Amino acid sequence: MPHSFGYRARTRHMFKRGFKESGPVKMSTYLITYRVGDIVDIKANAAQQKGMPHKYYHGRTGIIYNVTPAAVGVIVYKIVGNRYIEKRVNLRVEHIRHSKCRQEFLDRVKTNHDAHVVAKEKGERVNLRRIPALPREARKVSTSDNLPTTLVPQPYDTTI
Repeated sequence: MPHSFGYRARTRHMFKRGFKESGPVKMSTYLITYRVGDIVDIKANAAQQKGMPHKYYHGRTGIIYNVTPAAVGVIVYKIVGNRYIEKRVNLRVEHIRHSKCRQEFLDRVKTNHDAHVVAKEKGERVNLRRIPALPREARKVSTSDNLPTTLVPQPYDTTI
């Protein structure tokens, strides 16, 4: 018998709810405010079948371009052949969440601003660029009291 090519084909584990996450959708999901320009992650919630994204968009990140009372429009870029196509998908709010991909950048902007203000008051320059992890400093290892030890296998002994 040929296998199915349906809308939710091969999504047994993809759309599965997590441990202790089954049941109805939490009310806090509906109270989150989404604005045009927000970056969101698309993760389908199997408890709500309305407004569910196609399995291709599960796990993708996009930008909100439209907000309605129960749903949002998200722009996602899809690779088709050798080009990126801008896809506009309309999803209910149960299937999206704010992305944390920009949080590190926003934190860095805030700390850089604070460091810049402090340095300006002192009248000195401060380097605000990210610096890659440098190699660890060298350590001296003493081998003066370490005599070589010969390791030999223990002879086989039966316990019968």
